Amino acid sequence: MPTYNEEAYVEAALRSVQFADEIIVIDSFSTDQTIELAKRFTPNILQRTFDNFSNQKNYALEKATGDWVLFLDADERITYPLQIEIQKAIESDKYTGYKLSFPHFFMNRFLYHHSSDVLRLVKREGTRYSGLVHEKLTVQGRIGKLKNPVLHFTYKGLDHYIQKRESYAWFQAEQLMKKGKKATLFLLFLKPAYRFFSSYFLKGGFKDGIPGLAISTINAYGVFSRYVKLLLLQRGLR
Repeated sequence: MPTYNEEAYVEAALRSVQFADEIIVIDSFSTDQTIELAKRFTPNILQRTFDNFSNQKNYALEKATGDWVLFLDADERITYPLQIEIQKAIESDKYTGYKLSFPHFFMNRFLYHHSSDVLRLVKREGTRYSGLVHEKLTVQGRIGKLKNPVLHFTYKGLDHYIQKRESYAWFQAEQLMKKGKKATLFLLFLKPAYRFFSSYFLKGGFKDGIPGLAISTINAYGVFSRYVKLLLLQRGLR
């Protein structure tokens, strides 16, 4: 579990994974009570200066000793039905990794039409993260999917959501820059428009009411911000 100033969330998250044989917290030198609270649930507290999400998780992964690893953020919770499903999946040994469902929590409700399926439960051997943000977890073998969702308290509020999109946009712009991608007027207008259309209409975000509209709009803004930042990087303005 990666953490940084998560005192409001970390206890509930760690309590939800007490069924695990080993719990490792990789902290980016929190300045609040995160470490003190985490010590109540595990002695395995690592600290590392944050550079990117992949390196942070790979560092903790190297310290793990179990055959299987579950990656969980501090604002996420494993329910009891999901716990049972995880244990049965590990025992079956049918796949080398499993995707988990993460419906977004926004404006005091879970948005089941803004849900992401993310690979989080994997066999440790041969597993590694890559990428700066929205990092990709690579495993060897077949991937399955679990049915019960993770409770993901995604955003602490509207301001937090927008700030998160802004910080991600810089990471994504830097990745695009390294790949030699260029920001064009076509991308600046088309990509955000398609993101809104996909989120709100194709994925059924309109069924989530006003929260669904807000999420779709901010997601489109996040894409626009990514390409604006790429343009700034191209012109040496950062």
